[in-house]
Amino acid sequence: MNDPHPSFVNQQMTLALTSCKTGWQVLRHKGPGKVTFWFIALLIGISAGFAALFFRKGINWLQSTLYGTEDVNTLHSFLSGLEWYWIVLIPTLGGLTVGLILNHFTPDARARSVADVITGAALHDGRVETKAGLASTLASMITLSTGGSSGREGPVVHLAGVISTWVCERINADGITGRDLLGCAVAAGVSASFNAPIAGALFALEVVLRHFAVHAFAPIVIASVAGTVINRIEFGGVTEFTLPTYGDLQFYVELPAFLLLGLTCGLVAVALMRSIFWAEDFGNYLQNRTGWPRWLRPAVAGALLGVIALQFPHIIGVGYETVSLALTGELVLHEAVIFAVLKVAAVAITLGGRMGGGVFSPSLMIGALTGLGFGLIATGFLPDVSGSSSLYALAGMGAVAAAVLGAPISTTLIVFELTGDWQTGLAVMVAVSMSTALSSRIVDRSFFLTQIERRGIHLAAGPQAYLLGMFTVARIMRASDDPRAADADTCWELINAGTYIDSAATLEQAMPIFDSSGARYIPVVTLVADAPPELLGALFHVDALKAYNRALAATAAEEHS
Repeated sequence: MNDPHPSFVNQQMTLALTSCKTGWQVLRHKGPGKVTFWFIALLIGISAGFAALFFRKGINWLQSTLYGTEDVNTLHSFLSGLEWYWIVLIPTLGGLTVGLILNHFTPDARARSVADVITGAALHDGRVETKAGLASTLASMITLSTGGSSGREGPVVHLAGVISTWVCERINADGITGRDLLGCAVAAGVSASFNAPIAGALFALEVVLRHFAVHAFAPIVIASVAGTVINRIEFGGVTEFTLPTYGDLQFYVELPAFLLLGLTCGLVAVALMRSIFWAEDFGNYLQNRTGWPRWLRPAVAGALLGVIALQFPHIIGVGYETVSLALTGELVLHEAVIFAVLKVAAVAITLGGRMGGGVFSPSLMIGALTGLGFGLIATGFLPDVSGSSSLYALAGMGAVAAAVLGAPISTTLIVFELTGDWQTGLAVMVAVSMSTALSSRIVDRSFFLTQIERRGIHLAAGPQAYLLGMFTVARIMRASDDPRAADADTCWELINAGTYIDSAATLEQAMPIFDSSGARYIPVVTLVADAPPELLGALFHVDALKAYNRALAATAAEEHS
């Protein structure tokens, strides 16, 4: 006779057996698809890792060939013995080559970088421009090899996006899959560039995808690890920078100083970002006023960099030699301040001159110099209760970079993984939190999101702001031959009253018209110069709201899946 009240043990055994059967069915029917996706993520991670490796090796080879140095890590020291005309000529010719490449292969003669990858993730189902992306990679490699003052992470991130885009087109991936694969490629590229697997994965989630959905975490981690393995096969498990031993640190006594350092670094980060945007605007102004061909703009920027490098060669390239000097405290106060100011100017000239490259490596250098200068002053006031001034350089390096990238979590981890120093985490985290809190109030959260905002895309405000720009009026409207079409006579009355919208417009332009007119629908027309408008149909308010709500629901579902 069956027991109507089974024991607790029997209940748990039955539950376990049921769970095993359910899990087996899921594995049989849904597992292979998931495993296949993870296998694709692994292949993308390996490909992006090799792409990052070849990009880095290509820069080193081209730089050593052009400048004639055997060790590119000590290029700044080597330049002091080089003839002056080579120091000016190499970046000038490099800029000219970059200008010709971008002028021919991109529609706007602008190098693609991280901001374009973020836009691709948000608006284009995880796709980026392929032809322009490859041209930008080559242009950025030449920029970094010939004296441009920028970083290699931006081109690597976009190159990784090109790889994932190619795969997405082959497998006809939908939006969610495309974004996940883009995150995998970015994670692997960053990890391979900096030997930072944890930070690479979080960078893809925090900066590019801008959410931490569980479904994306596993494949992104797989790809990030694959990219790191590629790096370590070539370079080993060593960290990018070697730090001195700090000894006993007065953490709790010094914490107020690190709070002030964070605020200082936030202002420095804002100055860096604003300088780049000012240089971009000034370059546009000069180009429009003088009529210079757009391919000449990078050459002029290269010549300016060469002139500056005659006296201050540390501005050339990525600048890791100067970062190492700052982290080990081998610079005095006036050197740290002058080098930081000149590096900001050099980065603005490079990116404003459209030579290509990224901002992460320059922000590390500027942050390390800012931190060192602050630390030399702080420890000079209270030497008995202060740690090493180079600890401030480490914290400053993370604080400026986090504010520029708008990525406090991944940047903090990148700093730890670049240096291998996990004992000073409290100081770095305090400085990073203050710098990002301050800078995000002054700019649109980060350098990349501000770049995108300047293009008229409101990603910084969230999906509720930018999703309206994804839908064209022609896509949502009811055509004139639709059974539910608006009355033609009423539409013409609205047109004559000035209430209508062009078919090429988006819902972002349409919604304010609904608000101001109170109309149930808006006539949709085609506008041609010197010709009367042609009525195509009508955009109904309810249809626009339905499309918008569906997009919001899909975005929320993806971010919380």
